[in-house]
Amino acid sequence: MTAPRSSANSALKRGISGVGRELKAFAGLGDATFLWPRWFVLRAIGLVYVLVFSGVIVEREALIGPQGIAPLGEFFSFVKELHAGAAADLLHAPSLFWLNASPTMVTLLAWGGLVAAVALVLNLWPRMALFACWLLLLSFVATWQIFSGTQVDQLMLEAALLCIPFAPAGYRPGLGEASPPRPITVFMVRWFLFRVMFESGLVKVFVGDPHWRDFSALDVLYETSPFPTIIGYFDHHLPHAQHVIETGLTWLAEIVAPLVAIFGGRRGRWFAFVAWVGFQAGIQLTNNFGWLNTAAAAFGLVLLDDQMLASAAGWMRWSRLQHWIATRAALAQPVRPLPRWRRYGLRAALWTHFYVTIYVFALYLGLPETTRPFSLLAPLKTLFADFHSANPYTLYAGLLPERHAVEFEGSNDNGRTWRVYPFRYQPQRPDRMSGFIAPWYPRFEATLQVEATGDKLSPVFGVVARRLLEGSPAVLARFASNPFPDHPPTMMRLPVYRLRFTDWATYRATGNYWRKDYLGDYQPMLYVDDEGQVTVAASILDEVRVMAERGNAAAAQRLGLMYADGNGTAKNSRAAAKWLQLAAEHGETEARTRLGMMYTYGDGVAKNSVVAAQWFRLAAEQGDPVAEFFLGLSFAAGAGVPRDDAAAAAWYRQAAEQGHALAQYNLGLMYLQGQGLTADPAEAYVWFEVAALSGNQEGARGRDVAARALNAEQQAAAEKHAQAIVAKLKAAAVSPVK
Repeated sequence: MTAPRSSANSALKRGISGVGRELKAFAGLGDATFLWPRWFVLRAIGLVYVLVFSGVIVEREALIGPQGIAPLGEFFSFVKELHAGAAADLLHAPSLFWLNASPTMVTLLAWGGLVAAVALVLNLWPRMALFACWLLLLSFVATWQIFSGTQVDQLMLEAALLCIPFAPAGYRPGLGEASPPRPITVFMVRWFLFRVMFESGLVKVFVGDPHWRDFSALDVLYETSPFPTIIGYFDHHLPHAQHVIETGLTWLAEIVAPLVAIFGGRRGRWFAFVAWVGFQAGIQLTNNFGWLNTAAAAFGLVLLDDQMLASAAGWMRWSRLQHWIATRAALAQPVRPLPRWRRYGLRAALWTHFYVTIYVFALYLGLPETTRPFSLLAPLKTLFADFHSANPYTLYAGLLPERHAVEFEGSNDNGRTWRVYPFRYQPQRPDRMSGFIAPWYPRFEATLQVEATGDKLSPVFGVVARRLLEGSPAVLARFASNPFPDHPPTMMRLPVYRLRFTDWATYRATGNYWRKDYLGDYQPMLYVDDEGQVTVAASILDEVRVMAERGNAAAAQRLGLMYADGNGTAKNSRAAAKWLQLAAEHGETEARTRLGMMYTYGDGVAKNSVVAAQWFRLAAEQGDPVAEFFLGLSFAAGAGVPRDDAAAAAWYRQAAEQGHALAQYNLGLMYLQGQGLTADPAEAYVWFEVAALSGNQEGARGRDVAARALNAEQQAAAEKHAQAIVAKLKAAAVSPVK
């Protein structure tokens, strides 16, 4: 019994020893060097920061400029009202703009960030360049408000902060042989990558969208991502089984790969690197998540070391490259000991960051804030939360249920015609997909797309509309073109659409990628009032009234109908007659018909069959089937016009051929009785049957009466004729008018 137990104990000890050895290697405590991976990672981060600050330069005026969407001055006034004291203000909005929030300062910091990023790319004073990138980006992120709610900024802030001690010292350090990375800094950057990978996977499993757990996430993701590409469109239409495989590959890259990177030795880290980079490349090609995937893939290089790169060059039989990598890496000098205060300060800072990151992720998973020992870190977490440099990573864990898009439409003719402001990148036309814009991140449009599908109304759309009415050059520049080059519009409406991918058949037939369904207006219309101020309509009724009062006949008609039907307001027949009269005089067909009905019944106006018939005739001549029917009634009864059965039958026929069920019934009745035309029971049967099929209950009774005068053959022919008329109406997309 002793020998097997001893053997098991030995195996356990060897296993523990092996795990410990791999943990040390992952933490940078082995014999590996990291000069080349560090050099490549820092250059890659610098390139991403070039994109970051290029975007800031392009969009700064539109986002936080004086005529932008979220002006800095208004933001700082709000912060000062919310907190007491300069220290609290600075902690909740850590930004250099507290020194000066002028447009000149904004420009200076944006270009300063770009200079720092270029310096990092060129390997000039990398530690200071990283600190400048972190501080300057933080200054913008802390004041961007709604435009800084994504993890693209958090990832870059934390990456820059952790890379400061990881980077080589000096102004022009070259490969950094004289300043190799300390093991604790290697561990922290690798731990950062592990968190980005592993936390994103765990969140999907435990608290993310249910689609991840039932393997249907990829059935939804491509359609609802900010800027899906044509590859994403085609991937969306792959069989569900393929999406299940892709979801499995996601688990592989986010859960399996990071664990293998820690415990699998160098081969495991190669596997994790390839899986992670391939995963990020696939996302970038299908979804355009800005620089997020580029930065995440580039940071995967920290999994490698100099010896792994040299071995890879040898495996590919690039002997000279292998020799060069190995020779340069061999020049790495021993890590120099730091003065005690710096050594302990560095350790304290990094280990505090380590525990805070565990704490914030545990909170995201639902850990109570009072749980010890993590609760001891709560003050630190609260103190530095707005620095966005110790974050939980939940990439793609939440999926939008469907894709909504809010568009901006302006009018300078009081709402008669509307012109749409075209986006640069968002899908808008049914036959257009977003291009391959990543790693560029259009912050303005990405924010609008996410906010459009939120549970609550977002104020950002109203502010953008206001700026467009004011003709803000900065905001106008964020659109592909200005549909009002001569003068800003005087009215702005915000229709919201649901966008869904078309199916294969529709794509082949029309070339359209999107099905675009109008859902209504996102909020009431904005308009420039008589005093030149931008005003928001209080309601739909107010919105329509504004357009009607400015001479828009279609709006006057709509307003009259709202009053007549009590739609959106109390029923008011007098007000309805007033606005319908105005619209009718300007040629609006439905207004003429409804006004004729009001004169017929004395609703809101004095009863007058002559005036009613006049309005019915005008509307009937415009082809309105309801007016044609009522004009037929007028001729049949001699109401307001001389009685004329032939004219009545003619107008009934016109209305009947447009799907008016009562006109169809009356036409059948006139054929049956021989009023205004030759009696014909077969034709009577036809129109009674058409009326019945259109929903008129009396039509079936009339059909049965007419059938008594027909033999079986005549009845069959009449039935066939009726079916042909109904089919013709359906083919013309005519809805029955009852």
